[in-house]
Formats: sequence, structure tokens, C-alpha cells
Amino acid sequence: MVKLAVAGATGAVGREMLKILAERQFPAEEIVALASSRSRGKKLPYGDRELQVEVLAEYDFSDVDLALFSAGAGTVKAEAERILSGGTVIVDNSSAFRYQPEIPLVVPEVNPRDLEDHQGLISNPNCSTIQLVMVLGAVHRQYRIKRVVVNTYQATSGGGASARNELFENTRAFVNNQPEAPPVAFPKPIAFNAIPLIGEPLAEEDGYTKEEMKMLWETRKILGDDRIRVSPTAVRIPVLNCHGEAVNVETEKPCPPADIRRLLKTVPNLELLDNPADNIFPTMREADGKDATYVGRIRPDFSVEHGFNCWIVADNLRKGAALNTVQIAEELLARELL
Repeated sequence: MVKLAVAGATGAVGREMLKILAERQFPAEEIVALASSRSRGKKLPYGDRELQVEVLAEYDFSDVDLALFSAGAGTVKAEAERILSGGTVIVDNSSAFRYQPEIPLVVPEVNPRDLEDHQGLISNPNCSTIQLVMVLGAVHRQYRIKRVVVNTYQATSGGGASARNELFENTRAFVNNQPEAPPVAFPKPIAFNAIPLIGEPLAEEDGYTKEEMKMLWETRKILGDDRIRVSPTAVRIPVLNCHGEAVNVETEKPCPPADIRRLLKTVPNLELLDNPADNIFPTMREADGKDATYVGRIRPDFSVEHGFNCWIVADNLRKGAALNTVQIAEELLARELL
């Protein structure tokens, strides 16, 4: 039994963490909900009871065993030293520490052993990377991946509540032939559109965005192989929740689709939906609210000697954020690493 704190508890991912902790009956003796001073005293649901929000900056972590953070990179950077100095272990959902080589970046189904080396701080990967490596992890071990081309089709929930609201407002105006308000959350109107730019282009990365580069940096770190070539394109689409990815994989060894299907059936929490002739393939609406990552449309790539294509879908708020964070916490307990 541990004392657990959830920082950023009032946000979409923080609320989802509390929901998942209750659903999975996480063995916490006490759970504390933390947020900024604006949310002081607010009540949040936790199972069949409520938690009263306390202020993160004022909270004494001296008796907290584990803190799950979804409070933003700036906040965790400001608070980490104070919290870690008292012996609390932090699992952080932001990008603040992902690219520091000494800090584990973990998807429990793929690289749980990396937790063994933690020094009190563990990072949760980006949502798009998580669902990608759920498929690539087993493939790389078996066939050695040379190159990955991934195009993401990302839901508006990845941009927060304001982005989802903008989708609703855009759609309503478009359908009713009314003037659309200028876009705020997106560079162009999102309704009935696809926007091939998430974030600002990085001059030092020849126009790739950080959202795209995350997939290159994080995939290599999680799979432990800097030789893997990754070519990403991130697209925002008018979907409420769940991300899809069209993925092309080139391997060193022959990888017949039938063998890939058999291999992926062995991956925990990865579900194969792959019979297009009967319209069996994963979509965002089917994955919404689910814990699993789904993969289908597995077929050969005729343009290379050894390669295949596939389609991957997952709930970006659950497996892409809150659930993976909770799974890391469970793995820390199971391995007695607190």
C-alpha cells in the first residue's frame, strides 16, 4: 500500500488517471488530487467517492511514495527537485525529461526493464509514439527494423478541451452555412478538413515539427536502437478522440504478413482486427474509451525486399497518456522499485 499523488488532476489526462486508478483498483492507501491554486477545494470523482483538490505548489510530499504528473513541462520542472529530494518517485506525462538519456522512457509492454535503472524519475512517451511502439517492439526484436514511415491522423482531444470545442463550433457553423470564427487552436479550420501541421515547424529540423520529431527520438530510445530510421508526418483530423497511424515498416529479415499477425497476437494489450474482406479493421470510434491498442490492414510492402504496412489505432487519452502512466506505476510496484 502506497500514498499516491496525481498532479494536474483537474485536466483531461489527470481526470482520466483518477478514473483508471479507480477502475484498476490501484493499491493506494491514500490518493491526493493536486492542481494549481485556481482549483483549490474543487471536488473530483474517484470511484464512488470524491477527492478534494489541494494546491500542488504548497503540498508537502514528504510522505508521498509516488506522484503521477500531468501538469505540464514547466510545472514539473519547477517542482521535480523539491519532490524527488524527499524520496517520492515521479512518473511524468510531459515532454520535460523524455530526451535525457539517464531518464527511462517506458511503455510497460515494450521496455519494462528500463525501469530498473530509474533514479526517481520516469517519463511517459508521447501518445503517438506509444501506440506505434506497441506494434514495433515485438517486430524489432524478431525481424530488426531498418526504417519506419508513419503518418499520424490525430484527434482534436490531443489539443485539449479548447480544440475539441473549436471542432464543435466549426462544424456547427459549416453545416448551418454560417460564418466560421477564425481558428485559434488550429492553423486552419478543422471541420471537414485535414491539417498536415501539428505545432510549429522547426528550422533546425528542416521544417519537421516537434510533434513529428518526438516519434523519431522516442521510438529509438524505447527500442534501444539509434540506427532505426523514422520518417514521420503528423496530421490533425476532425475526430473527437483516438489517434490513427498509417505505418510502413522495412525490416532486415523476411517478414511475411502471416508471421507478423501471429507475432502481434502475442503482444499484451494489443488486439488484432485484420480481416478487411469482412470490414474488420480498427477505427477511432471503436477504440474510444478502450485500454487496448488495435492493429489491422497488415499487408506486404511490394516496394522493398522485406517490409509491411499496417494501421494502428488507440485512445490517446487512455493508452496514449493516462493508462500508460498508471501501468508504469503498477510495474514499479510489481518490481518493488519504489
